[in-house]
Amino acid sequence: MKLTELDYLRETYGSRLQEKTPLAKYTSARIGGPADVSIISRSSADLAAIATNLWDKGIKFMIIGGGSNLLISDKGMRELLIINRARESHIDDSGEQVRLIAESGTTMNDLAQKASRTGLSGLEWAATIPGSLGGAIYGNAGAFGGEMAGNLISLDIISQSSRYETWQVEKMEYGYRSSILKKEHKPVVILSASLGLVKSSPEVVKQKMESNFARRRSSQPPGASMGSIFKNPPGDFAGRLIENSGLKGKRIGNAEISPIHANFIVNHGQTLARDVLELIKIIQFEVERKFGIALELEIELAGEW
Repeated sequence: MKLTELDYLRETYGSRLQEKTPLAKYTSARIGGPADVSIISRSSADLAAIATNLWDKGIKFMIIGGGSNLLISDKGMRELLIINRARESHIDDSGEQVRLIAESGTTMNDLAQKASRTGLSGLEWAATIPGSLGGAIYGNAGAFGGEMAGNLISLDIISQSSRYETWQVEKMEYGYRSSILKKEHKPVVILSASLGLVKSSPEVVKQKMESNFARRRSSQPPGASMGSIFKNPPGDFAGRLIENSGLKGKRIGNAEISPIHANFIVNHGQTLARDVLELIKIIQFEVERKFGIALELEIELAGEW
């Protein structure tokens, strides 16, 4: 970041601006170097104001929510990092369809728990997902047969070109773990979204959620980890291919391909991002060598590599 940009940010945001922010604490894998500068956004209006100002000044930035699908380099990030903590949500049952309306920094687990307490079904799949709503919308997150494309009705965004817009779900061009935003990297910030739910009962919804929790506990590693690392190729599972390549339990430094689920990489403490990346490269090489399949990353790399 240029010194003139840093001076402007210090003058504009004062004590809100954090410098040399350790990013490991903001990712679910607890991996990553420092951000030169960061700022926490507490509302969608604040998020929009910050993004607009940065666009106007030509200052590059990145937004992080739950940090569950990011591998941040050991060198960290040079652009400004906006830490999205805009988490207001409410239920609107005034229309034909019940809607859960939430700001993009809300965690998927919090939304699922809120729906459960109110006896609303449709987000049970999301109760085990550590990421934020914005990230889930961006990547069409899913689990246990559900995905964001099945819940999203509309989203409110702000773009660099046209500013405020409301997009209907069709505009996202959803595919398996993909969207138009992920494919084209449009300069867009997701502010909030409207999710469709179905009336049920707290007992029924809770039972289904507990079943999903039990499945996750039995099939995925506990503690700090990254996963799913790779998208499932058509008609197969990345975890199966990795396991059958003999890579379960392979370790570099404190990073390990999980012995429980091969599509997860476990952080055994103070793990380096470069060790995780090296395991990723080994997995891709071995799976392609043995099965002729090029595994595609589901996670994204961020920072200075």
